[in-house]
Amino acid sequence: MTILITGATGRVGRHVVAELVKRNPDVRVLVRDPAKADFSPSVEVAKGELLDIEALRKAFSGVKTLFLLNAVAGDEFTQAIITLNIAREAGVERVVYLSVFDADRAVNVPHFAVKYGAERMLDTMGFSATILRPAYFIDNELMIKDVIFNYGVYPMPIGSKGVAMVDARDIAEVAAIELVRRDRAEEKLPNETINLVGPDTLTGEDLATIWSQTLGRPVAYGGDDPSGFEQNLANMMPKWMGYEMRLMAERYVSDGMIPETGDIDRLTRILGRPLHSYREFASQLAASA
Repeated sequence: MTILITGATGRVGRHVVAELVKRNPDVRVLVRDPAKADFSPSVEVAKGELLDIEALRKAFSGVKTLFLLNAVAGDEFTQAIITLNIAREAGVERVVYLSVFDADRAVNVPHFAVKYGAERMLDTMGFSATILRPAYFIDNELMIKDVIFNYGVYPMPIGSKGVAMVDARDIAEVAAIELVRRDRAEEKLPNETINLVGPDTLTGEDLATIWSQTLGRPVAYGGDDPSGFEQNLANMMPKWMGYEMRLMAERYVSDGMIPETGDIDRLTRILGRPLHSYREFASQLAASA
C-alpha cells in the first residue's frame, strides 16, 4: 500500500518525502504543478489540490496512510474537511496530521482554531492518527534575515516567556517515522499527540543575543509590540493573513511556546539524535550570507 503526502513541495513536505524515500515505502505526492515535483524517481506524482474532488479520489486510490499538511489559507478548514472525507471514503485509516503547538488553547488565532477542528475530526471520524504540533519554525527567520543582517534588529515580537523554535528537518523526520510506524502496523494504533519543539526556549532578547554573538556586532530586540509586524507583513501577504500573524505573535508574547515536561526527551528518543538548535541555524545562515 501507498503513503500519500500533501504539501509535498513545501519546506516541511519536501523533507518528509526525502525521509520516506530513505525508509523505502511506496510514496505518492499530491502537487498542483508536477513540474515542481523534483523528487526521487521512486516517488509517484499525482496532479491536483485539496479542493479538486476528482483529483483527490484518484490520488487516494490504493492509499493506506496519509500525511495531511495544508497551509494557512482562507479556505484551510474546507480543505481539511474535504480531504479527510475523501480519505475515509477511499478506505484510508491512518493519518499523520501537521497541526500547531497549543492548537487547543490559542483558538483566537484562526489557523490554530482550524487545526484544532481538524484534530477533532480525526478523532471523531475514527482515524488512527498522530497529531504533530510544531512550535514556531526556525526557518521562518529566513523572512527577516535582511532586517537582522542589514539593520541590526531582531524584529519578531517573541516576548519574554520564550518560544522553543523547531527545525523543519526535525518536524519532517518525526513525521516520516510516524508515517512508517502507522503504515506498517498490523492493526490500527491508538491516537497520539506529539509536541514538536526545539532544544532551547528562547525569548526575544535571547534571540537578539544569539545574533549579536553570531555576527560579531550588536543586534537589538525590536520589542513586543506586534503592530509594526502586522504592517510589514501586509506589504508581503493579504491583509487578513498579516492580521492573523499579528494574533499569533500576541500569543507568543502572552503565553510563549514552552515545551511540556518530557517533550524534548521524547523527540530525542524518536529521532535517536539531538534536536537541531537555533544557534546552529544562525551560524549556518551567517556563513552562507
